[in-house]
Amino acid sequence: MILKNENDYTNLFEDVRTHVMESAEKLGASGGAIFIIRNDKIVTESYFGKQSNAKHARDVQVDTQFHIASVRKAYIGFAAAYAIYNGYFSIDDPVKQFVEDSHLSAYEEVTIRHLLTHTHGLKIIDVNKLVSEYKPGESWAYRGPSIDLLTMIIQKTTGLSVAEIIKSQVIEPLGFQSTEWIRMSKPHSKIADVIRDADNPFWTETDVVDGSGMNMYVSAKELALLGYIHLTEGKWEGKQIIPREIIQMATSIQTPNPTLPIQKNGFLWFVKDTNHSFNQIGDTVPKGSYQLLGYTNVALLVIPEENVVAVRMLNRYGSSEGYDYLSDIQSFGDTVYKCSIKSTIQ
Repeated sequence: MILKNENDYTNLFEDVRTHVMESAEKLGASGGAIFIIRNDKIVTESYFGKQSNAKHARDVQVDTQFHIASVRKAYIGFAAAYAIYNGYFSIDDPVKQFVEDSHLSAYEEVTIRHLLTHTHGLKIIDVNKLVSEYKPGESWAYRGPSIDLLTMIIQKTTGLSVAEIIKSQVIEPLGFQSTEWIRMSKPHSKIADVIRDADNPFWTETDVVDGSGMNMYVSAKELALLGYIHLTEGKWEGKQIIPREIIQMATSIQTPNPTLPIQKNGFLWFVKDTNHSFNQIGDTVPKGSYQLLGYTNVALLVIPEENVVAVRMLNRYGSSEGYDYLSDIQSFGDTVYKCSIKSTIQ
């Protein structure tokens, strides 16, 4: 288990804290958090600001839960790996065998692997028409249909929702108390408000709590511990509580043609292979590192080579004018890595 050590390298990761604070200011977030684990110890745990812009808003603190947006795909990817490991379906099974509208030509040649690596080519136009943007496996695009299909296929084959799988396999074994899908009609006092433009077209509210919706709220600590259980390949307090194969599937490159100059993915995780201008992971961050970034500017980065997990939590949905999200998230990773190297030298 992780031990808190006041003599660890907290000051050596001060540049990460500065970076996140500067990002928060540029974005107009009301508050945030930073949580970094290195060599099985918590080396940085920092909370700042308020949970909202309200006059008497609650301070951001250890139990504050942030809307993690697309970072929830770490949990969906885990559920998919769990289903495959337990034989409910295979990674290269065709999607057509699981969908009711299998007659649609857009599904032709699309497999579970394509959904998991954003190489499926599926795109919705004219509100509800599903089309194929490119031949599966030949390009990469970050599109929504894959997540809806994955969560449906997981539930259809296992008889369990993503949320139920995560509860039994992760939340309960690890004793998490601040990881949940929240009914947006019944928010509680520990969740951070989502600072957003009133006309943002991507914002949705839902009471669906089966793991398919974008209403997942997690504390910085528990998101970091999720990264940590991936880093240890399923070990917790010296015991293998999650099969190693599940974690290895989720965090290794699964892109069908890894020679193509496209973003590489594991089970929805962005996995570093070589440097490209479109990478979300910084240029100096080593190969084999993996990360997820949410539209609320939440990030979870794992650097196995340095035995590091780094989390930044912010509550700004989308970007403010002039904010370059790609440059900022690359710089975040590079700063984490630089500080990790510095702590090694020290």
